[in-house]
Amino acid sequence: MMILANATVATMQGGYGLIPEGCVVTEGETIRWVGRMADLPPEFDGPRQDLEGRLVTPALIDCHTHVVFGGNRAAEFEMRLKGASYAEVARAGGGIVSTVSATRAASEAELLAQALPRIDAMLAEGIASIEIKSGYGLDIETELKMLRVARRIGQERRVRILTSFLGAHAVPAEYKDRADAYIAEVALPALRAAHAEGLVDAVDGFCEGIAFAPSQIAEVFGEAHRLGLPVKLHAEQLSNLGGAALAARHGALSADHLEYLDDLGVEAMAAAGTVAVILPGAYFTLREPQAPPIAALRAHGVPMAVATDCNPGSSPMTSLCLAMNMACTLFRLTPEEALLGATAHAARALGLGDAGTIAPGLRADLAVWEARHPAELSYRIGATPLHARIFGGSLV
Repeated sequence: MMILANATVATMQGGYGLIPEGCVVTEGETIRWVGRMADLPPEFDGPRQDLEGRLVTPALIDCHTHVVFGGNRAAEFEMRLKGASYAEVARAGGGIVSTVSATRAASEAELLAQALPRIDAMLAEGIASIEIKSGYGLDIETELKMLRVARRIGQERRVRILTSFLGAHAVPAEYKDRADAYIAEVALPALRAAHAEGLVDAVDGFCEGIAFAPSQIAEVFGEAHRLGLPVKLHAEQLSNLGGAALAARHGALSADHLEYLDDLGVEAMAAAGTVAVILPGAYFTLREPQAPPIAALRAHGVPMAVATDCNPGSSPMTSLCLAMNMACTLFRLTPEEALLGATAHAARALGLGDAGTIAPGLRADLAVWEARHPAELSYRIGATPLHARIFGGSLV
């Protein structure tokens, strides 16, 4: 049993859910009790760790990453600064396709070795759960390789990994102008093979003019449903193809990016309970002119998650705390909304019912911060005030 005493506890239930002079009791991998120190039941008797007023929150959750990939795209970063748009870089053979070549050429051991430092940086910010997508293979062998590496990360580090199959991420060079054939001959067979190997927790896609049309995404989602897998979608990042509404019709866990989301898409997401995953790192890196419709999402009660979108091209960022700050400064989320976005709403975006808040019966995944109020986590820029990370009831 672990008794975390004399803490400021943010349960993230009904907002911050602050408990001053609070206490959290864990046993094994589970939270047993949370409340004010003065109300601690006598049955929880044991050594206490005096946190001296430090802030305790649920461990953070990064619900949208592409953290497994080969190489980097620093040269394309320079191209964009000289005036090339993301779409222009992609049409010139760069973008996602350039990462595909590096990822195909790397072995599983090489991909793991490149990914682990990024993972370590994330864990140093109090993260306990990370979603990792495939999508830089675009052939059956490499898509499976990426997902195997993602599973290996969960064995190499004290972190929960959830995988998303993103075979419908881009059309590879060998299938140029034959997107339908790519879906039929690569994406769907790869999805079936990955599912048979136990490598997939959810299915994602990129619905965009430089990627796949709604009808093609619907075909992938149909196969996901046949396999019993939940779906999510990169939608309305660069234009509005109605991807968010499509995702909502398919009961998607989340629709992500959403810079060009319209009112119909917002209403569809609200009706379906689909989470909006806000990705300010990509917006910042690509210098997008249009921000997601935060006010409309808020007005319709759509839960908003926040994630790093860690990837080699449009968001080479591993800091979820920085993403929270960007969500506040660039999109005008409140610090409370940002922290909910990295805890309770991020858990919902991944279909996790046992994480994201502090309550009896949930997983004892916690973060202890050198802070006194949760707003500090979004307020600081480039600082990581983590004091300790608790994963499954164990101090890491």
